[in-house]
Amino acid sequence: MSDLVNAGTAGGDGGKLVGVVLVSHSAAVAASVAELATGLAGGGTLAPVAAAGGDGDGGLGTSSELISAAAAAVDRGAGVAVLTDLGSAVLTVKALLAEGDELPPDTRLVDAPFVEGAVAAVVTASAGAGLAAVEAAAAEAYTYRKA
Repeated sequence: MSDLVNAGTAGGDGGKLVGVVLVSHSAAVAASVAELATGLAGGGTLAPVAAAGGDGDGGLGTSSELISAAAAAVDRGAGVAVLTDLGSAVLTVKALLAEGDELPPDTRLVDAPFVEGAVAAVVTASAGAGLAAVEAAAAEAYTYRKA
């Protein structure tokens, strides 16, 4: 199920924000991570975030149609960062990118941990950073130590 969590319109400056798509094998996981990331991003302007989870029929899996629709829904012209949970989600996004016309221009598959990367991506995008900075912030989440 593709679920637009936040419409993400820019504040008074009219700037464009990077969109974030969260792809999980589970619609509930994708939606929950999107809710967590937007909640932790705080008040003010939020980047557009969409969850694309499940196989489209309510089961576990990934759906190229849901991913494409989610990316289109968050595209504001500043790029789209796509984060995935597991292997076949990565392969599905890579296939869409290889096709060249299924995702908005400047869509990137971001190599980052799913939960921590999603939070970093949404916070950074909401601050108005560009796609490269959003990708870097999400990838940096690999270095977060928990002990």
